Amino acid sequence: MPRTLILLAALMGLILAAPIHAAEPHRDTEHMRVYSIEGDFEWYREALEMAIVDRGIVINNVAHIGAMLSRTGADVGGEALFKDAQALEFCSAGLSRQMMETDPHNIVFCPYVVAVYETVDEPGVIHLGYRRPALVGDADSRQALQAVEDLLDEIVREALTF
Repeated sequence: MPRTLILLAALMGLILAAPIHAAEPHRDTEHMRVYSIEGDFEWYREALEMAIVDRGIVINNVAHIGAMLSRTGADVGGEALFKDAQALEFCSAGLSRQMMETDPHNIVFCPYVVAVYETVDEPGVIHLGYRRPALVGDADSRQALQAVEDLLDEIVREALTF
């Protein structure tokens, strides 16, 4: 009996540790997919980085978009939009090669970009999203581009589970 209780307790722990609900996009269009979750910006920014790096992918650049808009706001006018906003740029060597071997013009889809941001209007709500690659070209090209989108979605969804 104690062994059964231990297994039951472990199973309950796994169930409780899982996200309360499956991640559903907050905004899902032909051009972008954005998920939203309540939490801390730094937490989910780090989770996003880990979801990329843990796949053996190197982040080429981090664009500090929120800081840039704050810095230039006085010069160009406008209200504050973000508490913080960053975009992480990277490529998967394998998927990028496959994508460009099907059509060299697919180079325009590289690097991939995922964004993490918190708006001034929704403090405490963190948004994670990406640009969806257009599924263009022949069947092989479309399949390769779909694999890129699948990777981007997996990365963002994984970050949401931290």
